[in-house]
Amino acid sequence: MLQKEGQVRIPAGCAISGIFHKDGTRENGTRIIDSIRTMHDRSNGLGGGFAGYGIYPEYADYYAFHVFYDTQAAKEECEREIERHFDIVNLSKIPTRRHPRITDAPMIWRYFVRPLHTKLESSQLDEREFTSRCVIRINAEGQVSYKAMLCINHTLNGAYIFSSGKNMGVFKANGFPEDVGEYYMLENYEAYSWTCHGRYPTNTPGWWGGAHPFALLDTTVVHNGEISSYDANRRFIEMFGYSCDLLTDTEVITYLFDLLVRRHGFSQEMAAHIMTASAWDEIDAMEPERAAFETALRCVYSSALINGPMSVILGSDEGLLALNDRLKLRALMAGEKGRMVYLASEQAAIEIVCPEVENVRSIDGGVPFVVQLDEVAARKKLESAENRPAKDKLHAQITGVMPSEHKKKEA
Repeated sequence: MLQKEGQVRIPAGCAISGIFHKDGTRENGTRIIDSIRTMHDRSNGLGGGFAGYGIYPEYADYYAFHVFYDTQAAKEECEREIERHFDIVNLSKIPTRRHPRITDAPMIWRYFVRPLHTKLESSQLDEREFTSRCVIRINAEGQVSYKAMLCINHTLNGAYIFSSGKNMGVFKANGFPEDVGEYYMLENYEAYSWTCHGRYPTNTPGWWGGAHPFALLDTTVVHNGEISSYDANRRFIEMFGYSCDLLTDTEVITYLFDLLVRRHGFSQEMAAHIMTASAWDEIDAMEPERAAFETALRCVYSSALINGPMSVILGSDEGLLALNDRLKLRALMAGEKGRMVYLASEQAAIEIVCPEVENVRSIDGGVPFVVQLDEVAARKKLESAENRPAKDKLHAQITGVMPSEHKKKEA
């Protein structure tokens, strides 16, 4: 019998990659598959996955639920639960092709939905909070979560919503990532932003739901590493009603970003800064006003601090954010060419898809590396700088990629 998350330890590592068009131009999934294929030896076939943004322009105003089902009974029960809270405007199987190395596939369905007006009004929640609560319950497989609106992922055994954002989708499976991309026929999808992950699990067995990216609404995370602060982070996030039932550090990182950005109102940059906050000796050397601010962050969000080796790519409808642990214990490279930005665990994975790439460098430890859509960057420039960490370092990054030597001069 296949063991699930938390029942076995398999020491290992992972590969991550990303391709982003700042001007919103879309491309199919061919190059992102080629990029992750270059890092084949970083994976062991126990999980691979992709996230694409901008892939459903005809349903851009609807939440796209991608769902795994173990049984027909689970599908019927899940659909009844979805219909209790959402208007389903379209549903279908997610197209796949037979692949010799992708086996034991669950039923994989896609639903385009919007919250029922009466349910949304009676919940007294905003649309995104309503939807996120209605997604979380299905993942917990029969436990009880907070409040009645934490609907599906926490209570329905055999059903798992693994993607739930607007105009985006996650595609993942148990297998090598390049095989997963071929299985889902990603050459038929076009996105302005792609991220991907090749899994080599550190603590858990390979199964379809445990593959990366992890997603909640339009936030997706691919992660290489193993955070030693998992238990502290998990206990902290569960105080706010999240249910960390997959027992993986990547799930915790995803929920931390969702909590800090969507619910607490921080920018993505500030959320990343909280997770990799300044060390106490660094704070002691700061100007008093800045030191007081950093001290407050560390005290209020002490359990959101992430320790241990990690490299992360956060995807959202704004763009990509790359983050390394403060000690830079995992590799993560960036490069650019024209209006495009590339991220990967290895430089070769960038050069294979863009041989003429420029300004290739390593992401600095503990400093969020931000690239955004041009329209988002223009809007952010007009906003207050109060929600930016280390404003002297990050202001120039708000509009896109900043050369590493520039950052060093400002440090």
